[in-house]
Amino acid sequence: MLNYIWLALIIIGIAVAVGKDITQPPDPAAEQQFPAIMKVTNEGIIGSAKTAVTLALGLIGIMALWLGIMKIAEQAGLITLLAKLLKPLTSRLFPDVPAEHPAMGAMIMNISANMLGLANAATPLGLKAMEELNKLNKKLGTATDAMCTFLVINTSNVQLVAAPVIAIRVAAGSANPTEFLGAAIVATTISTIVGVTTVKLLAKLPFYKKQLEG
Repeated sequence: MLNYIWLALIIIGIAVAVGKDITQPPDPAAEQQFPAIMKVTNEGIIGSAKTAVTLALGLIGIMALWLGIMKIAEQAGLITLLAKLLKPLTSRLFPDVPAEHPAMGAMIMNISANMLGLANAATPLGLKAMEELNKLNKKLGTATDAMCTFLVINTSNVQLVAAPVIAIRVAAGSANPTEFLGAAIVATTISTIVGVTTVKLLAKLPFYKKQLEG
């Protein structure tokens, strides 16, 4: 499904650029004959590809750090302990994932990092969680219920300490940089409940069940 969405976005972008070049009168001062389509191809596609490579290289260091910490926690038994403590909740959210599977530990640490506002730490843990969840996937290329549920929680995660926002407010000279935390906790809690409820209801639809079976 994602492949079709990406293909549709690319085709729509190119079609809009071509339409703009055809319908608008040519600019005598323009250096290129088709500025809109050239902007899409040169600045859009090639520029985004360059950004993707830069971002991937920049994640190597932070991924090595946090995956190493996760490995230490796993060897020390911390992940197993957390998994057991949170088993009543995680077994309901992710019934298809065994309690002591590496995916469970990665998801717990990712959610914990997000709750503390450690977005840079949460990213490698989220990638690791998806990698481990994919090992349980019986139909590669199709997101499982556990993957969708984890993605929703990751996106709408409850924010106990929104560190980046606090830092921005401090830098801006706020007299009370943490005054928004109460509202943020309530808002993100509601968004997480709504997101999880929605994904669980959608997972029961025959259409999505057929996607995983077919």
